[in-house]
Amino acid sequence: MTRRRFVQSASKGSTAMNASAAIKGNAWVFGDHVDTDVIIPATYLVTSDPAQLALHCMEGAGPGFIDKISPGDIIVAGENFGCGSSREHAPIAIKGAGISCVLADSFARIFFRNAVNIGLPVFEVAGIGKGVADGDSLEILPDSRKVRNLTKGAEFDYEPYPDFLNEIISAGGLIQWVRKKG
Repeated sequence: MTRRRFVQSASKGSTAMNASAAIKGNAWVFGDHVDTDVIIPATYLVTSDPAQLALHCMEGAGPGFIDKISPGDIIVAGENFGCGSSREHAPIAIKGAGISCVLADSFARIFFRNAVNIGLPVFEVAGIGKGVADGDSLEILPDSRKVRNLTKGAEFDYEPYPDFLNEIISAGGLIQWVRKKG
């Protein structure tokens, strides 16, 4: 199955996940202050379709990102990931591309909330931006609040989500969570 075909079929499937389940994937590392125009350039904001947005995910950082990644891979960044506009398209593109989660030293607040609202796990992990290289194999253990760099043998701690955010992410996002509560 080609990567582009995977993106189109994956975006039609279930979006719910278990927020306490371990996550494993290979790292794709970006620097500090990655803004929403890098995540999904404004040219593509004519749609909210995850499959279409996914085809252009991280295109502002360099062409071909979508063709290099594998389902379940992890974006790692430094400070202030997702700064810029408040567009929800950025986390939709990332999730639609099959990225399992985003780890960063810090997130722009609106990006963080938009990610939670669409069910994309994002974890603030001090030092992660400099402690991981492209291709490193990572494992996130939500129950123990640890990120393990299996390639380098390093380990990072992070603060857990409050329970209500875990519920939203596990439901697949805010709309799905509200539907379950209703």
